[in-house]
Amino acid sequence: MQNWTEKQIPDQHGRRAVVTGANSGVGRVTALELARHGSAVVLAVRNVAAGAEAAAAIRREVPGAEVEVRALDLASLASIRAFAGSLDGNLDLLVNNAGVSLTGRRPPPTVDGFDLQMGTNALGPYALTGLLLDRLAGGTQPRVVTVSSIVHRWRRLDLGDLMSERSYSGPRAYARSKLVATILGVELDRRLRATGSPVISVLAHPGMTNTNLSARALASRNALLRSVNRLSPLFVSPAREGARPQLCAATAAGVRGGQFFGPRGFQEIRGPVTEVRASASARDPENGRRMWAEAARLTGVAYL
Repeated sequence: MQNWTEKQIPDQHGRRAVVTGANSGVGRVTALELARHGSAVVLAVRNVAAGAEAAAAIRREVPGAEVEVRALDLASLASIRAFAGSLDGNLDLLVNNAGVSLTGRRPPPTVDGFDLQMGTNALGPYALTGLLLDRLAGGTQPRVVTVSSIVHRWRRLDLGDLMSERSYSGPRAYARSKLVATILGVELDRRLRATGSPVISVLAHPGMTNTNLSARALASRNALLRSVNRLSPLFVSPAREGARPQLCAATAAGVRGGQFFGPRGFQEIRGPVTEVRASASARDPENGRRMWAEAARLTGVAYL
């Protein structure tokens, strides 16, 4: 993976991808590069107008690009089911990119009663993956990419307070949601292997980008990241660079289930793509088993 860039994406003609949160940031770059290399891309977005603008921009840059926009709100299990039910045919790639990062007061819960960040960043993608798994299993060299964050390492799994009910901090709730997403991505790999599925589960994180952990999202108690934020012009990468780890996970030849890609630089904040390691809590098989069962219970979507 040394010096891997989007220029090394293999030909994607004949493949079909779903990218959540594809209307902006690293999701938009991911959709653009997949389309540029020939993939048909579904832009799965909460804001359909913003998605249409993104699709038009992709078509301007890549004449003839096969892109479509579909509504998907990961904070709503009903929306997730409707989206999954609206798709026909097989899929080759699902990039669980969409997420929210909040720093202020506790937001209202999702329509299903979940903490907004937990529902959008972890439980929604878990449910979406399960509802699309049969379509992925019919694809060619199919992959699911879970987009994690460096901040997943800030927390340990606490099943007794998944929804941050004991006390609320936006940055801590975000880190907790990204830990759960990472646990579920790693556990998905274990379960796909155990069943002999052709689908592989891969993870990636963008480091720090100007659309991911922005100055607003970095208003936290972490002294290192506060210092980095003050020096953000030197540290924070543009969206194109931040998208590379997930594009590598999604397309690079030879990628194996369970691999995790991120930036190679200091504290994995930015830099060339490399293989990285999830936290011990994220890799713990018992955490994976327990969190998988809890996600199935909470969402009503049980699979594998």
